[in-house]
Formats: sequence, C-alpha cells, structure tokens
Amino acid sequence: MIILSESTEEIELSASAKENQQMTQAAQLLGCKIYYIPRDFQRCETAENALYHLPKYQEKITGIWIGFIPEFERYEAIYNAALEKNINLINTPSEHKKGIEFDLFYPYLQGLTPESIIITSTEKSISAGSILGFPVFVKGAVQSKKQKGWKSCVANNQEELLQLTQYLLKLKYGSRGKVILRKLVKLRYQRLAPNGFPMGREFRVFICQQSIVGYGYYWHGSDNLSQLSSLEEKEVLELALLASQRLNIPYVAIDIGQLETGEWIVIEISDAQFAGVSHIPYLELWNNLKNICEK
Repeated sequence: MIILSESTEEIELSASAKENQQMTQAAQLLGCKIYYIPRDFQRCETAENALYHLPKYQEKITGIWIGFIPEFERYEAIYNAALEKNINLINTPSEHKKGIEFDLFYPYLQGLTPESIIITSTEKSISAGSILGFPVFVKGAVQSKKQKGWKSCVANNQEELLQLTQYLLKLKYGSRGKVILRKLVKLRYQRLAPNGFPMGREFRVFICQQSIVGYGYYWHGSDNLSQLSSLEEKEVLELALLASQRLNIPYVAIDIGQLETGEWIVIEISDAQFAGVSHIPYLELWNNLKNICEK
C-alpha cells in the first residue's frame, strides 16, 4: 500500500499537522511505502511535478492520502497523476467529492440525519429559515465553524441567519459556495469545549470496503459518555454501516451522535483520508486498512 503524505518539516505543527505526522509514522511502522508531497502547487506548479519522485509501478497498487482537505481540483489532479504511475487512490475524485460536500451526500442519508436545506445565496436563507424554524444550525458545505463557538454555528433569528450565511459564503475553502441549514437537534453531552460548544456524545467510525477498521469517541479527552455498552456499540456500528452502504464510498468516516432521547443519528460524513482520528489507535487503524487493501 502506498501513502502520499503531506507531513513535511516545513509545515507548522498544528494539532492536525501533528496527527498527520503520527499517522504517517504509524503507516511506515507497518511497512507502507511513504512518499511525501507538497500541500499545494505553489512551488511545484502541477500534480505531475508534485509526484515526480514516485516510480511507475508494474501493477496497480492502492494509495491513501494523508493530509488536509484539498480543493476538489487539486484532489482530481493528484488522483490522475498518481494513476499514471499505477497508484490508485482509494477514493475516486467523484467519491471524494461525495464524501466531502454535504449537498452531495445528504440525499443518501434521508431518515438517518436531521432535515437540512442547501442554499447558495442570502436571499434563499429567508425561506429556508422559515421552513426549519429557529434556532437553526448553519455550516458550510465542507466544514462548520464550531471551533469558534456556538454563535458561529447557530442562528436564533433571521438577522443572525443572514449574517452567518453572508460570512460562510465568502469562505471558499469551507463552503464552496454553499451553506447548509440543519434542523437543530439536542445531543446528549456532559462537557463544553473551551469556546462554549457542547461536546455532544459522538463517535467517529472509519469504514473501508464496507468493513469497520476503527472507531472512537469524537472529542479529545474523556467523560462518562465516551464509553459504549455492548448494545450501544452494536447500534452505533450498525447505523454507520447502513450509512456507508447507502453512500458506497470505499473509504469513509461517519460521525454518529446520540440524541437526548437516546436515539442515534448520523451527524455527517467525510472522506476518511482527511478525517481526524481522535481516540482511534493509529496502528490498529492502519493494520486493518492494510489487511483489506492488500488482499
């Protein structure tokens, strides 16, 4: 199995960069071949130049990318350049896009996730807010701004919704020109993040080729909600597998949360190549991935 890693010494080690570094080290310990690639095309200019140091393999071999969520055009270019060297990134460009952009994966999750509306302009936020009611959760098509706190994600009235929509539409990286309004649901929680965001009872499940390769509590640290009973584990993993079967993305991360009523729902999904691992042991994850990809 081939690993394309953005974990280079030039990158300032943020929490995400440290995780990329540790993931790369774990893959290397298990015998994966690592090739380092730049985070963008600023210096190398093209995907072909970014992968110039990779040999062309005699036979097709699976590749996994460790890094930060790329713009779609970059993913597609790297995918095609790797394919020229017989390295087949585990998710095709269309599968990657479906795993990253909310409006593309939402239709597959009807009945499993809260009702949501996709808007592309501030004008459309007026009618959307009326349909879902307030308060409403607001995020970009790719990412939310929950790291900035509750007020950066939740609109209590039309004025706040308009402000959040205007703000998110300007963020090319996080919204890609689309804002998602979600019916606000109440998740079980015990702790608040330092920014005041409720740390809901959520678990991230990594699935490769419809097999679970790892799962763990979404938030860093632990509390009384971070452990699952045998029955709860069964419910969480079955729901994640159901969502994965509907989506049909080879390598996907699925976030499952528990409502105050005890029911489990799908929060959202992502291309697992770029998803934070949180509590999942790196070596366990990579060992399971290798067993599947190298069959």
